[in-house]
Amino acid sequence: MKYVILSLFTYVMVQAQIKKEDLNLMPWPQSVSLSNASFVLNKNFSINCKAEANSRVFKAATQFLRNLDERTGLFFNQGFVTSTDALPQADLQINCSRTGKIVLNEDESYHLKVTSTKIEITATTDLGALHALATLSQLLHNNGTQFYFPGVEIDDKPRFAWRGLMIDASRHFQTVDVIKRNLDGMAAMKMNVFHWHLVDDQGWRIELKNLPKLTALGSDGQYYTQEEIKNIVKYADEKGIMVIPEIDVPGHASALLSVFPEIGSQTTSKYAISRKSGIHDAALDPTNPKTYQILEAIFDEVCPLFPSTYFHIGGDENNGKEWNANAKIQEFKKKNKLETNHDLQTYFNMKLVPMLKKHGKQLMGWEEIMTPEMSKEAIIHAWRGVNEGLQPGASLAAAAKNGYKTVLSNGYYIDLMLSVDSHYLNDPMPKNMTFTEEEQARILGGEATMWSELVTPLTIDSRIWPRTAAIAERLWSNENVRDLEDMRRRLRKISFYLEKIGLTHIRNKEVILRNISNNQGIKALNDFTNICEPYKIYKRNGGGKKYFMYSPLTLFADACAADAPDAYEFNKMVNRYLTDKDDSSKTEIVYYLNKWINMDVELNVYSKNAPLIQPVLPLAKQLSTVATELVSSWEKKQSPDKALLKTALEQINTRNNADVELAIYNSLMKLSEL
Repeated sequence: MKYVILSLFTYVMVQAQIKKEDLNLMPWPQSVSLSNASFVLNKNFSINCKAEANSRVFKAATQFLRNLDERTGLFFNQGFVTSTDALPQADLQINCSRTGKIVLNEDESYHLKVTSTKIEITATTDLGALHALATLSQLLHNNGTQFYFPGVEIDDKPRFAWRGLMIDASRHFQTVDVIKRNLDGMAAMKMNVFHWHLVDDQGWRIELKNLPKLTALGSDGQYYTQEEIKNIVKYADEKGIMVIPEIDVPGHASALLSVFPEIGSQTTSKYAISRKSGIHDAALDPTNPKTYQILEAIFDEVCPLFPSTYFHIGGDENNGKEWNANAKIQEFKKKNKLETNHDLQTYFNMKLVPMLKKHGKQLMGWEEIMTPEMSKEAIIHAWRGVNEGLQPGASLAAAAKNGYKTVLSNGYYIDLMLSVDSHYLNDPMPKNMTFTEEEQARILGGEATMWSELVTPLTIDSRIWPRTAAIAERLWSNENVRDLEDMRRRLRKISFYLEKIGLTHIRNKEVILRNISNNQGIKALNDFTNICEPYKIYKRNGGGKKYFMYSPLTLFADACAADAPDAYEFNKMVNRYLTDKDDSSKTEIVYYLNKWINMDVELNVYSKNAPLIQPVLPLAKQLSTVATELVSSWEKKQSPDKALLKTALEQINTRNNADVELAIYNSLMKLSEL
């Protein structure tokens, strides 16, 4: 009896400590209410589903059960959740009325209630039930001896219908395993649109049986078979995710034109698969009837592979150089009263509309397709921003106000290695713009874009996750959920959770570091990655001058990621110290400075047997110089050598061969000025 009372006291104490700020939910639900109850797990935990027999929810419930068993080690008695289970007294009861359609604006809402004796999920569709299971997975807690779900009641639904991730599989081919594990990550974060960029200058990645030369000559042997595509579409469907293919035309066409040069616009040289990134001149000839014959043959075979309503035709970055240099095309423009290349591209795009419509597809394209003559049925994918001289959100607003449905990617370019804060605060409906209700309805949502110039299957997860979870929250949660510190707190926990479900953004870092260190110790290298970030935007490979499509991406910059964790903490400490001059902050700062002094020593030792370490040594040396001078001056209680610090900091801020920036640079500057 004494043991029972003690246990009961423990549960009450544990639950008293659970507050909303202790929950690591992402995306944050629309409504969360906590109680003092807790549902304690044991091996008899069971699930029952009241749903249609063909519903996705049975497979999802089984996967939830198995994942939960792996995380708790309880050896649950129930192995699978099926439509034949008769478990009315089950611990987790899932109720949904119908199978959801994989379309926009389907009902994805759910209600989740956890008491001390029962967990209930109620949803109109199985899509809502899937989202509820994703939330419940994130609610798992333990008190040191037992696992439990805190008592909670959640009502939830998405803010935006379109919550997407684009993966570019053309520039660097991404295997089926890469696609599937990222679909798992999307489902965990309640994202529902996978945009698959299959064709670009660097490769044709989709098997066409009626045009086999496309993969034989345009893919370097790296492409998806139709069976693999069907398998991925089915896998996505089971997770409530729509798959939208992209075949980019009329620009970004080098791979296509390397196979069918006769439909290209240039007249003097041959086309070839590109080995560089950047904008290329290659463009289809919009005046050639054979162009449309080949495109129609492509669409006729590709469209049936993808059940979704939407088909992305790209349409971006056609620089018009080949069109301008082609006399026949210029004559065609005059004859048809097409004043600009934009007008000519609209002519081209409008030819594609009926080709897609006969397969029940709605055309979608990057924002360059938006011209006065473009069909209002097209969906405008807004991507250009400050780098192109535009105000943030300007192209999205223009599309919505001009009568187009639109999706935002400007601000969600995760390949640019920008801070998670910038993505998180970027809203598809910016507060500095006014929209009517009708215009608001045209803003479908947003999409994170993972262009693959500088990623391979080894590194792509580290560029997508965990930052995309923050974007997923922006697209799902209430617009007032904007606390950056709380987002980062939860994101640290979610990052580990994403690894548990199969993503490789954490574990593959060590693979790269072991290669760099020649299988010596990696602690010093790892410490350095925690304060370094890859060059941002296009600085690392501007114009495709350094890295080609076959260049190594197993270097120090590839082990680094945006939002270097130690840099974030150090920068906070410095700002706190500069404000409060407190001794605890100073002690922590000195701890880090000494850590980096020792790191430099270790890197030099290991570099004797590891040439790949050598490119990072100059940056590490200058950091050590700054750190040594700061520590020494503080210990001696005297001013530091300003000239020495200035020289070292200038070197730190100079472009280096490691292709990284020191994310603590501004804080070091502040300390050097004391």
